[in-house]
Amino acid sequence: MEIPSSALRMLLDLLTRMAEGRAVTIIPHNAELTTQQAADLLNVSRPFVIKLIDQGKLECRKVGRHRRIRFDDLMALKKSMDDSRTKALDDLTRVSQDLGAGY
Repeated sequence: MEIPSSALRMLLDLLTRMAEGRAVTIIPHNAELTTQQAADLLNVSRPFVIKLIDQGKLECRKVGRHRRIRFDDLMALKKSMDDSRTKALDDLTRVSQDLGAGY
């Protein structure tokens, strides 16, 4: 059996992370998550995730009374949040350097 090089790299990355004691979860891209699972992945509270949904920043579908969030949509939001956070930190660093704060 031949293993594609991309799969081998992924497996090596997973094993490396596990050896470092980090948690590893494999989720299909078409998976749907509960609001609690989404909150856990974003490291935020469940009410914050619901607020994002109510503000239209995160899509969901209803299953009865329950909300389900597509994993791909959640990862797109996470990337956007991470990019905004990185930009804000870069701006803060630049302002700090401009003021000679020594950072």
